[in-house]
Amino acid sequence: MNAVVGRGKCAKAAVGASKMVQAAEHKGCRTSSNSGQASCGSRAGQGDLPTEIWEKVKSHPCYSEEAHHHYARMHVAVAPACNIQCNYCNRKYDCANESRPGVVSEKLTPEQAVKKALAVAATIPQMTVLGIAGPGDPLANPEKTFKTFELVAKAAPDIKLCLSTNGLSLPDYVDVIAKSKVDHVTITINMIDPEIGAKIYPWIFFNHRRYTGLDAARLLADRQLLGLEMLSERGILCKVNSVMIPHINDGHLVEVNKAVKSRGAFLHNIMPLISAPEYGTVFGLNGQRGPTAQELKALQNACEGEMNMMRHCRQCRADAVGLLGEDRSAEFTTDRVMKMDVKYDLEMRKAYQDRVEDERAAKAAASKEELGELAGAASEISLLVAVATKGSGLINEHFGHAREFQVYELSTSGTKFVGHRRVDVYCQGGDGEKDRLSTIIRGINDCHAVFVAKIGGSPKSNLIKAGIEPVDQYAHELFEKSAISWFRSYLDRVKSGEIQHVKRGDASIRQKAVISAA
Repeated sequence: MNAVVGRGKCAKAAVGASKMVQAAEHKGCRTSSNSGQASCGSRAGQGDLPTEIWEKVKSHPCYSEEAHHHYARMHVAVAPACNIQCNYCNRKYDCANESRPGVVSEKLTPEQAVKKALAVAATIPQMTVLGIAGPGDPLANPEKTFKTFELVAKAAPDIKLCLSTNGLSLPDYVDVIAKSKVDHVTITINMIDPEIGAKIYPWIFFNHRRYTGLDAARLLADRQLLGLEMLSERGILCKVNSVMIPHINDGHLVEVNKAVKSRGAFLHNIMPLISAPEYGTVFGLNGQRGPTAQELKALQNACEGEMNMMRHCRQCRADAVGLLGEDRSAEFTTDRVMKMDVKYDLEMRKAYQDRVEDERAAKAAASKEELGELAGAASEISLLVAVATKGSGLINEHFGHAREFQVYELSTSGTKFVGHRRVDVYCQGGDGEKDRLSTIIRGINDCHAVFVAKIGGSPKSNLIKAGIEPVDQYAHELFEKSAISWFRSYLDRVKSGEIQHVKRGDASIRQKAVISAA
């Protein structure tokens, strides 16, 4: 621990001169006098960020919460080997019904990866980002990783390149990353205290040697923080992922948050542990639980005063394709892609994305206008609501067809995205299953309302009994605008005595990350 902390004092001064920290001190992480919240990161808009940073994040679904409603990403599984063992990870192949890191159906060569990237980009013009996130660690597979980036950069220069790493080998490849035109790097940092790290990592493999225990954790933490500093100094946007593990690192992640902010991290993503026993991880098999929804939100809120949090992460597969929250990888198997006659039309893609930006501007204006109706409203009430959506910021999903609900916090300040809840699909061949409905209710039990495009009589009555108001009068309308309108009505009903505002209970975070409806 001393090595990490001692080196951090010198490193902090070095990072203070970097472009990333200058951006943070300017507009990237400025503090609003009204809310006390910084206005950088995933909630930031064009007016909050320097132009060079805005251009990097405006169409990146992971770095911009608003962009994730409109833009898609893809991961190419070219990196099978890994150099550390995590107690929450078990890499699996050919697991088409699971959606979590480390899982893929096919491994690709760099040549197959670039063909797939072109095929996806031609079919899904809103696909703006290609990432390499495994199923092992990209930097434990450097030849395949950087060959893939080289081929994609030449064939599709408009696509942003991303890399996600555990950080052990990161300092050795920072120069190569910069030369490869990789603008975004995600580093998974779960601790800065080796005592805690030894409970998470059984071993690491570095310079042809295996390390265990405190030595492994200390070396890993040093390398991760050094790599973050080096990337920040080169102006490469860095997101830090942390897995929240109750009673192991949950309280410690506040210190991790401060450490990564001081070294130039742009965004911090605290994710819930996925530990179902059937996944075969050490934590899953020893009964380590994941956090509840309230526990996760409380930790994210505690860290938000230090830097901005990413709350829209879907903990994606290493071969995910499509918008966050959906997976279209089955449409782009290697056999199918290799038979495709791909026509990569750069002008068509640009024209499509220009239309997306026009739509975003119009939606933002509509929401701002509706928010003006709340101006001057005096209320301490804030509450959570869930929304069934297929994307584009619309309430456009049937309750019974939803695979997840997006959860927002409403207050007189407006709307704030706080996370998503995966659920079992309620409708199966026209029939709803009672046990599925009970799991859905548990998943959104902390919400006062659920916004849907349509809902049947039986689930509607059961939601009402559970204290959750089904809202279907805003079908296919903009969610933020509709939510503000509903919230104004809610406050009026409370003020008139028609209803009484009560606090909701906690909600469960679904462990079985299944993406198929079956």
